[in-house]
Amino acid sequence: MDKERMVEEILKLKEQRRAIILSHNYQREEIQDIADFVGDSLELSRQAAGVDCDVIVFCGVNFMAESASILSPEKVVLLPELEANCPMADMVRVSGERKVWKSFPGYEEQPTFSFPHNYTLLDMKKEHPDVPVVTYVNTTADVKAESDICCTSANVVKVIESLPQDEIICIPDRNLSAWAAKNTKKRIISWDGFCHVHDRVTVADVEKARKEHPNALFMAHPECRLEVLEMADHVTSTSGMLRFAKQSDAKEFIVGTEVGLLYRLRQENPGKVFYPLRRDMICPNMKKTRLSSVLRALKEMRYVIKVPEEIRINAKKALDRMLAIR
Repeated sequence: MDKERMVEEILKLKEQRRAIILSHNYQREEIQDIADFVGDSLELSRQAAGVDCDVIVFCGVNFMAESASILSPEKVVLLPELEANCPMADMVRVSGERKVWKSFPGYEEQPTFSFPHNYTLLDMKKEHPDVPVVTYVNTTADVKAESDICCTSANVVKVIESLPQDEIICIPDRNLSAWAAKNTKKRIISWDGFCHVHDRVTVADVEKARKEHPNALFMAHPECRLEVLEMADHVTSTSGMLRFAKQSDAKEFIVGTEVGLLYRLRQENPGKVFYPLRRDMICPNMKKTRLSSVLRALKEMRYVIKVPEEIRINAKKALDRMLAIR
C-alpha cells in the first residue's frame, strides 16, 4: 500500500475508533505529519487526558504510553510498536533481577554499559532511608509508583527545591542529576543511568560544530553530559528548544538532541537554519514506528498498554505532586 493510501486508511480508522494520534518530537516525519498532537512525553499525555476520545495511539516508546494510561485510565492506549522501549528507563528496576543493557545495532559507535544484576531501586532506598526519590518522567510506571515525586528535564531543579530535605535521590539519568546538582545546593544521590543518544556527545563534538557554524547558538538537552551543557548557550527540554528558537533573534542554531526535533524546528521557523550537533543522535526505538505500524494498531487494536490500578494510583500521585508545583 502506498503512503497516500495508508494515510487515508489511518484517518478513516481514526474516525471510526474515536481515536487521537500522539507523536513524540523524535518520531519520523511521516508520523509527526499525521498526528493530532506533537510534543514531549508528559505534555502529550496531559493533552490526551483532556480530549474527548476513546482511543489514544501513542507513537513513542513504552513509558510514554504508560503515562497516557496513568492519566487516562478510562481510555484504550495503543503503542504501535511493542518493542519500542527506552533503554534509559530500562536501566532502573524496582526489584528483582535487572537486565544488562549492552548495545544498539546500526551505529559505528555502539555504546556498551552494564549494571550489577541485583541492585534495585528498593536497595537504593534502603541505603538512604528517609531520602525522597525524584524520578524523571522517562521511567516505567512501576518506578514512578515507588517514587515520591516526578520531574521533567525542564523542572527538575524546581522539583528538588520544593522538597524540604537536603538530600535527594534522583533517578535514572546521571547527566540530568549532574545538571540539577550544579543548580541546587542540595546533595544529589544519582542513579547511574543515561540516554545513549545524549550521553555520546563530547566537548570535541561541540567545538567542531561551533567551528563549522560560528554564528549559531547551541541548544543542549539536560540529558547531555555536564561538560557539554556548560558549553551551551541554552540548556532546555525539547519543548524549551522549540520556544527558545521561536523567540530568539538568532538565525542559526546547533541542536543538541535527537535529530527528530529538527523537523518541527524547521517547520515552525522557516526563516531560520538548524544543524544537528551530531548526525548520529538518533534513537532507533523512536524510529521503529512507521505509518504501517499506526495502521495496524488501529486495524487490530494493538498493542494495548494498561497500567495495573495498584501501580497507576501511586504513579499518578507522584505525577500529581509534580504538577501541583507552581
